[in-house]
Amino acid sequence: MNRQTPIAVIDAVRTPMAKAFTTFSDQSAVQLGTHAVGALLKRAMRKADGFDYRQVDEVIMGNVAGPPDAANIARVIALSAGIPKDRIAHTVNRNCASGMESIIGAWQTIESQRSEFVVAGGTESMSQIPMLVSPKAAKLWMRLAKCRTWKQRIATIAKFRPSHFKPIIGVQLGLTDPVSRMNMGETAELLARQFEITRQQQDQFALRSHQKAAAARKECFFSGEIASLMIGEKTISKDNGPRDEQSLEQLAKLRPFFDRSGTVTAGNSCPLTDGAAAMLLTSIETSLRFDRPLGYISAYAVAGCDPHRMGLGPVYATAKLLDQTGLRLDDFDLVELNEAFAAQVIACQRAFASKRFASEELGRSMAIGELDDDRLNVHGGAIALGHPVGMTGTRLVLTLLRSLRKRGLRKGLATLCVGGGQGVAMMVETELEG
Repeated sequence: MNRQTPIAVIDAVRTPMAKAFTTFSDQSAVQLGTHAVGALLKRAMRKADGFDYRQVDEVIMGNVAGPPDAANIARVIALSAGIPKDRIAHTVNRNCASGMESIIGAWQTIESQRSEFVVAGGTESMSQIPMLVSPKAAKLWMRLAKCRTWKQRIATIAKFRPSHFKPIIGVQLGLTDPVSRMNMGETAELLARQFEITRQQQDQFALRSHQKAAAARKECFFSGEIASLMIGEKTISKDNGPRDEQSLEQLAKLRPFFDRSGTVTAGNSCPLTDGAAAMLLTSIETSLRFDRPLGYISAYAVAGCDPHRMGLGPVYATAKLLDQTGLRLDDFDLVELNEAFAAQVIACQRAFASKRFASEELGRSMAIGELDDDRLNVHGGAIALGHPVGMTGTRLVLTLLRSLRKRGLRKGLATLCVGGGQGVAMMVETELEG
């Protein structure tokens, strides 16, 4: 049971999110993460007299791509952000839930009293996921590097064939599950067929995501969580994913991307994205030193599921969370469910409401409940905003807490599916009982 003593989120920030190969294409995951951590600590120092970055005991960062030049990227970010060298840091990877896994790790280290203040977050540069070469080509390159004479070099070069120069796209390889042999889009197509979700329903969901995100951006909601970045002489302060003029007609023109006869398109899927987020976490007792914390994290659950249907991970994890806490789905005022694909979110909504699914898959006598659109991703989701895989889990919690505070609400659920067949669900609160 993971119903623990709650921890406090003192504050949290994120970078703007940018579609891969656009605004942040030259910014590494280290640079993005360093900016988020640095901006977070500046905010935290304004919240309490006497607090500064030297009081951070530990940094935990989620990251999926694993830059070759920053194997433990959390440590590189911590030092780059000015955190003292005698403090510890480590990196976590639970695929799409890595940014949430960092929060779980921080919770555990605070509860064990290993650390008092922990920075947790996630960072990803999907623009800079490397191109790879085949194993055969790699052997030839290694042999060439070991050659001592020009004759050996010529003999080795003569063994190269055009196929050896064909790159393997790292991000494409990473988005394919080695167990199910399906890429993430193909798993969404499977859910669309199983839950009889039409192309129009997916496009309508995608349109709403853009409309909500565009409205939130227009009213400057996101400016409260974004730490602007300077790139050259240009200040980047907004996400570049939401499209103000998105229409159903435009979405309908897009061809299926993963299956020619399917319904999942680039328009009703989340884009590849770059970005980072960070939050400062501590115990309830220590949080009393600060002005009102952003909120509290009071429960979480992690669940496994069939990799072929990885998109249903939020349903399994949420069911587990409800069992642990004794709550109902209706008890949550707002829900952030990551929009990997429109088909995947709609499938989750239908599974939540299905008595048959509850009986056959969860061993429950009753359906989990209705997850209506009015409570779901009220400021848009990843289809519009983007999904930097190592960062998204942190971003969901940040946006959810701010959304609750804006509406004067108390309890929220953040959940997401995980490539490979898992789900994570986390309960957050703006105020604690008692």
